[in-house]
Amino acid sequence: MEDTSLLLIERIFLTVFPLVAIVSVGFFYGRARKPNMAAANQINMDLFCPALIFSVLSSKSFDLATYQNLAIGAAVVVLGSGLLLWPLCRIIGVKAKTFLPPMMFSNSGNLGLPLIVLAFGEEALPVAVLLFLIENTLHFSVGVYLLDHRTHPASLFKIPMIQASILGLVWSAFDLPLPEAVSTFISMLGQVSIPLMLFALGVRMISVDFSKWRIGIIGALLCPISGVIIALCLQPILQLTEIQLGYLILFGALPPAVLNYMVAERYNQEPEQVASIVLLGNMGSLITIPLTLAFVL
Repeated sequence: MEDTSLLLIERIFLTVFPLVAIVSVGFFYGRARKPNMAAANQINMDLFCPALIFSVLSSKSFDLATYQNLAIGAAVVVLGSGLLLWPLCRIIGVKAKTFLPPMMFSNSGNLGLPLIVLAFGEEALPVAVLLFLIENTLHFSVGVYLLDHRTHPASLFKIPMIQASILGLVWSAFDLPLPEAVSTFISMLGQVSIPLMLFALGVRMISVDFSKWRIGIIGALLCPISGVIIALCLQPILQLTEIQLGYLILFGALPPAVLNYMVAERYNQEPEQVASIVLLGNMGSLITIPLTLAFVL
């Protein structure tokens, strides 16, 4: 029993440490040099992330039908979190447009991608990308619509990550060949995305605004709790395999996405409060993620 516990602790440490280490490097570099990460983040969203998505989805090992129920579960976790927490907005005295997006749209990119791969192995990369894709698609459609009802659905197809997803799925569905040199080139581009996401998250951490700490702590608690509750409630309906349930629970436990702050800033939806929710939520994940890993591993 003691050996099993030690192995579990070691696995959690080996999963969490690389993530914390890279985020810490970004944080300390950000404090020392104050870099402007806007260009790097834009390149990551427009080039490196789409390359990673296409590389994974176009591979012969990716079978969308295998993950159908998991994909449905991920969408319900995202949307259900908003419905579950919506009545609380009036109680805690915060606008729904400010509070709900960070509760719904989790850090499935910066944190979710590397976390799932480190916890479950390289074979879990297609699953991590699929969950990332579902969360981002809903964020750029439902999430943006929540803040601006004039958003046109067609604008979704202008996003490079969505374009890469469609192209990758078509490539896989028709079993199209991809020259090895081209495949290696795209794969290498994609490998830049995850470390850069983690580094950028660390740099973002230097701008934590503790003046809004109350709403930040509430969000840090409710975001993972709501996601995990919905994931567990879905299991009797979806009948996921044990490992797929682990994926979904870990997805539900992720903290708010940094993108929530960027979207709130763009639409002037109380960005200071959103920043506190996002950044304190990500800091709180240093506690919630190891606890979740102990549950699912």
